[in-house]
Amino acid sequence: MKIRTGIGYDVHQFAEGRKCILGGVDIPHSVGLLGHSDADVLCHAIADAVLGALGLPDIGYYFPPQDETIEGISSLDILKKCRALADEKGADLQNIDSSLIAEAPKVLPHLEAMKANISEALGLEPEDIGIKATTNETMGFVGRKEGIAAMATCCLIIQ
Repeated sequence: MKIRTGIGYDVHQFAEGRKCILGGVDIPHSVGLLGHSDADVLCHAIADAVLGALGLPDIGYYFPPQDETIEGISSLDILKKCRALADEKGADLQNIDSSLIAEAPKVLPHLEAMKANISEALGLEPEDIGIKATTNETMGFVGRKEGIAAMATCCLIIQ
């Protein structure tokens, strides 16, 4: 038995005319996140954490931005693919811990829905998903409200 951990980090800039999807939830906000997929920065960080724990390449390898057939894909589907890859390797996902770093929008009212979406996509219990939110204290691109960053860790066991 091997206990493995992985880390993930992602950023997306804000853009007019886009939805602000975080943890699979459409968060009401004046701008959304720019990306080839739905640009769910939280799910992307979690996906990279899972893939890293598995010793696999990042999500860009499995979901390249040049692939027009996946344009606009839900990042929950990306997490489902990560779960399938974990299953292929005989890995048992244990938990996810994550942080959203944003000045806006406020996500506290949406945390339970985000946990429910992520846990369903990964086949985990909601209590196995940690999501925290913080600001960047008005510093840097996040502090200037130009975008959102997310970090995540994953713990899994490979038999």
